[in-house]
Amino acid sequence: MIRIVHLDAAVFRALADGDLATANRLAPVPASEWLAGPECRDVWRMRLGQALDDPGSEAWTTGIVWDPVREKAVGRAGFHGPPDADGMVEIGYAIDPAFRRQGCARAALEALLARARQEPAVNRVRASIRPDNVASSNLALPYGFVPVGEQWDDEDGLEIVYELAVAA
Repeated sequence: MIRIVHLDAAVFRALADGDLATANRLAPVPASEWLAGPECRDVWRMRLGQALDDPGSEAWTTGIVWDPVREKAVGRAGFHGPPDADGMVEIGYAIDPAFRRQGCARAALEALLARARQEPAVNRVRASIRPDNVASSNLALPYGFVPVGEQWDDEDGLEIVYELAVAA
């Protein structure tokens, strides 16, 4: 079963720097070249900033999607941060291209939703998806996510905001 392995500031820094050797020395599980590559570095920089500002956020933010059967990192996933004052968390995930279309994204989403449902401070999960990202929409919508609005993301452009009510 896929699990999300959370990281600390030192691992975020190593991955943000593209330093796979240091990340693998410090992380609880081995990272991959893709995780230390250019596609992921901006996320690690953002999570490093969060971890430095609020070390408690490390347990909520992006971690390694670990496949214990393959004993490989297959992607990254987590929440954008701890629950806000209204009990909302936003999910984010990306799967290494070498492992896409193999159920890893679904397993990561299910792990995130299970965590959200277990946390008393969480009552709502948000997912922001570009309108042209059909794969992510097709993944999230069957779980009951409903559109609640739109937003502009400087990195991704227009996104549809979906939410799902969860109960602890």
